[in-house]
Amino acid sequence: MTTFTLHTEETAPEGSQPTIKQAKAAFAESPATIEGYLTLMGIFGKSDFSPTEQQVVLMTNNRLNECHYCMAAHTGIAKQSGVPDDVIEAVRSGRPIQDAKLDALRVFTEQVFHTRGNVTGEQVDAFIDAGYTKANVLEVVLGTALKVISNYTNHIAETPVDKPFEAFAWSASEVVNA
Repeated sequence: MTTFTLHTEETAPEGSQPTIKQAKAAFAESPATIEGYLTLMGIFGKSDFSPTEQQVVLMTNNRLNECHYCMAAHTGIAKQSGVPDDVIEAVRSGRPIQDAKLDALRVFTEQVFHTRGNVTGEQVDAFIDAGYTKANVLEVVLGTALKVISNYTNHIAETPVDKPFEAFAWSASEVVNA
C-alpha cells in the first residue's frame, strides 16, 4: 500500500504551501478548529479512496456548499494529483462523470449531503453495487464532515483565492442545475 508523507508548511510541495498558509490564516482564530480540520484531513487521506476518488468527494461537497475558495484550491490539487480533466470539469459543473464508478461516488456524495446522511437503503446498495464498500459509505461521511469545516470557515472568513489557484476560480453560476 502506498503511504503518504504528512507534511508541514515547510516540507510540503511548493504548490501546496499557499493552501496550507491560507488555511492557517482562515482558521487562525481557533487553534482547536485548525487542529480538527488538519486531523480530519489526515484521516481522510488514509481512507480506501484513491486520490481521484478523494477529490470527487471533496470537490462535490465544495460545489454543493458553494465554496469558491475550496473549489479553486481543490481544482489545482486535483490537477497536481493527476485527476483527469473531464472528471474535474464534471464535478465543478455538477454534470455526470463518464466513468460509471466515479459517477456513483459523486451521486452518493450528493445524496449524503442533501439528506444530511439520511440516505435510503437503496441508495447505499446502489453505491455498493457500483463497486464501493460499507467502509466507503462512512468515508463519504468523513469527507463531507471535513468539507463542512473548511467550506463554512472559508465562507465566514471570506477567504480570497490565492494566486496559485486564481486560474481555477469558480462560482456557483458554473453549475448546470444551479
